[in-house]
Amino acid sequence: MSGFEGFIYPNEAEIYWSVLIAVYPYITGLVAGAFIVASLLRVFNVAKLKPVYRLSLLTALAFLLTAPLPLIAHLSHPERAFEIMFTPHSSSAMAGFGFIYAWYLLVVLLLEIYYDYRKDIVEWASKFKSVKGTIYRVLTLGDRDISDQAVKKDEKVVFWITVIGLPSAAFLHGYVGFIFGSVKANPWWSSPLTPIIFLFSAMVSGIALVLMIYVFGSKLRRQKPDVACVSTLASYLLYSYILDLSLEFVEFTHIFYAAEEGIELIAKLMMDKLFLTFVVIQIIVGALLPIILIVLTKLIKPKVQILLYTLASILTLIGVFAMRWNVVIGGQILSKTLRGFSNYSMPLFGPESLVLALAILALPFLILYVLVWVLPPWAAEKAETF
Repeated sequence: MSGFEGFIYPNEAEIYWSVLIAVYPYITGLVAGAFIVASLLRVFNVAKLKPVYRLSLLTALAFLLTAPLPLIAHLSHPERAFEIMFTPHSSSAMAGFGFIYAWYLLVVLLLEIYYDYRKDIVEWASKFKSVKGTIYRVLTLGDRDISDQAVKKDEKVVFWITVIGLPSAAFLHGYVGFIFGSVKANPWWSSPLTPIIFLFSAMVSGIALVLMIYVFGSKLRRQKPDVACVSTLASYLLYSYILDLSLEFVEFTHIFYAAEEGIELIAKLMMDKLFLTFVVIQIIVGALLPIILIVLTKLIKPKVQILLYTLASILTLIGVFAMRWNVVIGGQILSKTLRGFSNYSMPLFGPESLVLALAILALPFLILYVLVWVLPPWAAEKAETF
């Protein structure tokens, strides 16, 4: 699974945080970014994003439900995951995740989806007599008041939940960057900008994910995607990426300007050990190419602009995952003596394997399919079409 090069301590030959730990911050970033897309309509009144508002909420929920799985799968004893809830420890950043996760799932996301769909759920409960009708009658929770006053009250509740949800989303993903940035002994991780970079990259990946799902979902339904909506999403993707790359540029400029101990090893790490995943995939394929595609598409406005925006989104998702990989794996292959490297080789099958990581990444899409079947997010369509 791993080897070493140069001088390292014996306990550094093994890479303990595998691909699953790279998948974990990737998923939480998608959750935070998808919720931010929803907040652009509710809080900042970006009306052009109305077609993807509900879709972004359901996407955030689908990925949030699977967010703990990489950590649980990584544990030798998965049942120990409940210890953070039963024996809370205020000084543990990882224990904090359990409480942030529970707050975000139970209080923020589920409540916002419930109150946003409440009127539709009540109408569907009266309309359907099948299994779906039973589901809707359960989801009404006994409240069938859909008067104008009740609906206006729901709108206010959803607005304030979204306002509360924005900093909650930032906490959910920002703390992951906090964990890495607080490791002072590792020059690849130790930076006060790490939590902020993680947050902006979450915005980038979440916007790209919603754009991609919206376009593919429209094609599957044989509906034409809203060009204005897709173009607006692409604009916010561009803005977020520019901010994200600017912060990363500032971080690396500071690293090389300070020229602290280990700078030569970091340079070799970037240009040798992580050249493919960092320079080629993260920077060129996953960042510069999507930005160029979006800019050129907005300038030329070809007939295939939705296709080009979708391609840019897919490349962005690949690039952001490469960033998570480079942080998690790259930081571990640096030796504590700053004189050598460990080598990580990902197994194809097994508990810390590529297949398991891909399965966890695929699961949210299956959950999203079920959520969309129960709670159709498409404004122009009714529940019976699913």
